[in-house]
Amino acid sequence: MTDRLTIRRPDDWHVHLRDGAMLEAVAGHTARQFARAIIMPNLTPPVTSAAAASAYRERIVAALPPGTAFTPLMTCYLTDDTDPDEIAAGHEAGVFTACKLYPAHATTNSAHGVTDIRRMTTVLDRLQRIGMPLLIHGEVTDRAIDIFDREAVFVDRVLTPLTRDHPALKIVLEHITTAEAAAFVAEADHPIAATITPQHLLINRNAIFDGGLRPHAYCLPVAKRETHRLAVRRAAVSGSPRFFLGTDSAPHVIGAKESGCGCAGIFNAPFALEAYARVFDEEGALDRLEGFASEHGARFYGLPLNEGTVTLVREAVVVPDRVGDVVPFLAGETLGWRMLG
Repeated sequence: MTDRLTIRRPDDWHVHLRDGAMLEAVAGHTARQFARAIIMPNLTPPVTSAAAASAYRERIVAALPPGTAFTPLMTCYLTDDTDPDEIAAGHEAGVFTACKLYPAHATTNSAHGVTDIRRMTTVLDRLQRIGMPLLIHGEVTDRAIDIFDREAVFVDRVLTPLTRDHPALKIVLEHITTAEAAAFVAEADHPIAATITPQHLLINRNAIFDGGLRPHAYCLPVAKRETHRLAVRRAAVSGSPRFFLGTDSAPHVIGAKESGCGCAGIFNAPFALEAYARVFDEEGALDRLEGFASEHGARFYGLPLNEGTVTLVREAVVVPDRVGDVVPFLAGETLGWRMLG
């Protein structure tokens, strides 16, 4: 049995750091575990220009503990009116790493998102031409579609024609939750990959209703039934370079979660790597954790692998009930791994 595991320093290819006081409270947790992170742009107002992204990046760096080695990778929030020239200029200047497509009203702060992907042809053509990845929150927003089916329907109605019409467009399907999404990414004849969160590897939809309504287990895309969780786990530990780590850590203060209309989002940053290690350990796949956490994402984005390492040791760690004014993922539970340092 492996009791100590040293891997190349990992990256988080999908994280919400928020802004203001929340940014100050949570940024250090991500930076402690990860060398780089793809920063989500769904602020209020959203990050839609290179100037706004540069200013946000400066705020993130300023919020980190002194001496922290961490690189925020900024993204552009797409709207129906996004200017392709602004994206290309921001990418050329090294400000934008990728563009993020939120279907309008799909999740937190997505009201300014894209109402119809067919309106985005000029933008998508430009992204394809310059090799800039498109990151997608893959859910339809039609209220006639059951919330548990919205990802699978998106794969069928939106993603399938998108990959057909833009065969060279690099796509990351974010935080996948279904067998349909895992199979599409694994089998597509297309430059597509997917991020996978710790929560979608560890809980199914029962967790939201376990003995009552559990708002801290609620995120979007919502956790699905057990068959889907197992399919996503198989994808994560498969060793396929198309699947890599993306926490989708999304903090909200307790009052915003425990309310009459609680916010979607799970805050997993403080113990993210330990949670992933638990999954890979349970699946007998610890030898594949480094690829998933530290290599596949960088290679997909065309970025160099990190030089440093982190070490995990087999040790009981109790997740606290609170981290500041936020309830973390797996609060009160005991993890079997601890990251040193």
